[in-house]
This record gives sequence, C-alpha cells and structure tokens, in this order.
Amino acid sequence: MIRVSSDDAGIVTASKIARKGGIIVYPTDTVYGIGCIPQNSEGIKRIFKLKNRINKAMPVLCSDINSVKRLVHLGDIGDKLASRFWPGALTMISPLKTKTLPLELTDGSRKLGIRIPDQQCALKLISLSGGSLVGTSANKSGLESPVTADQVLEVLGECFDVLVDDGRTHLGTESTVIDISSKEFNIVRKGAIDTEEIRELVQIEKK
Repeated sequence: MIRVSSDDAGIVTASKIARKGGIIVYPTDTVYGIGCIPQNSEGIKRIFKLKNRINKAMPVLCSDINSVKRLVHLGDIGDKLASRFWPGALTMISPLKTKTLPLELTDGSRKLGIRIPDQQCALKLISLSGGSLVGTSANKSGLESPVTADQVLEVLGECFDVLVDDGRTHLGTESTVIDISSKEFNIVRKGAIDTEEIRELVQIEKK
C-alpha cells in the first residue's frame, strides 16, 4: 500500500493504479470511500472481503452528469434532484442503463446507487479514472465510517493499493440515500441532505 497526498501528482498516481485494476481509498465530501473501476469484478470482490461484507450492492461516484447518464436513467425526478443537490451528498438509486457492470456491484439487480460528490480531490480522481469509481465507505461492515486517512488505516490496515490523504472530510457523515427506481419514491438512509427538502422537490415534480 502507498499513501499519497491529494495534490495533482498524488491524484494521478492513484488514478493510474485504479485503471490498472487496483483498490483505492479516497476522500469525498462525506466520508472516506474505498473503490475501484466499476467494471472491475475482481476488485469488487476484494472490496467485499476487505469490508467483511456479504455481497451487497455498492454505490458509484461520478465526475459529472454525463458520466452518470452513461450508467443510469435518472428520469424527470432524478434530473430535478440532481440539479438541486449535485455535486453533493445525495445518492440516488436509479434504473441501470448499461449492461457493462458486474453482477457483484449491483447484487444482481437492475438498479444502481449513484452520486456526484462535492469534493475537488474526489472529482479529479474520478475523472482521471474514467469518470466513475465505486464509492462505498472505507470501513468494516457495521463500523463507523472514517473521516480521516488515519482512521481508515486503523480499521482496514494496509490491505488495499493506495490511500489518498486529504485530511478530514468536510461533512463527516454519510450521504442521504433515496430510491427513485420505481414510481414509489423511498428514503433508504437519512444522511447529510435534509429529507424534507427532498420530499418537497419530489412532490412538486409529481404535480
């Protein structure tokens, strides 16, 4: 494992490792995430093992809206929420558009959790890695999500390939997760974004 800073050189190094199939830990606006290229089936299996997690769908972070729309269908409600909350701490579970992602990533479903983080280091890294990266929390399953690089090492050790250190994350709490994959809007996890504001926007869009 190597530890790099969040300057341009460090980000380039981490992106090269990701593109070669490596597992990277990197900062976001919410907590530190662990990921790989979304098409990397073996990398996804490694992440499950690192997190002591039985197969469960993992989210993907994107660098821009075009990268999002290559992977999923947002629909009218998703577009409205994206315009209001992205870049930011809202994860939307949306219907899959692509067939290129491994079944392990989505746990065999035809939907995917996705967001654009509000963090410049993450956005640069994701862009250089092809526009999207798996972005699940860099912790053992069931434990608190890390907000510093040192906390990552305390929990995961050095069983991944590269750690991008950008200090403490800005928000320090997980993203809000909503499911817009069907007609019934559903809040899956409360987090950094106020759910009442989300509900209000959804209701306006449905009128």
